[in-house]
Amino acid sequence: MATKAATVLGEKIRTQRKRLNLTLDQLAEKTGSSKSYIWELENRPVVRPSADKLARLAEVFEVTVEFLLDDNKTEVTKSDADEVFFRRIGQLNAKKRAQLEKFLRAIDDDDE
Repeated sequence: MATKAATVLGEKIRTQRKRLNLTLDQLAEKTGSSKSYIWELENRPVVRPSADKLARLAEVFEVTVEFLLDDNKTEVTKSDADEVFFRRIGQLNAKKRAQLEKFLRAIDDDDE
């Protein structure tokens, strides 16, 4: 069972990396990892990355950690993408959040 999960995780990492046209080196740099570690995540049957590494991968891929860990999810759904978007909003500082709210009000006004 653990072997299957690691294989599914590795395939998701490879798929997302290729979707973004990233090399192993580029993904390693963006996640604070080594190229060999990323290769192991993609190819070894049992590799258990830390929560921090999973969070960094999810951030780079703009997916949730839950998506990466769920063996039954092979495609990012709209609700997954929305969750990532709303988490990003929640992490904005007050100034950037106010700018975003102003922008949203402006585009809402355009619809009228």
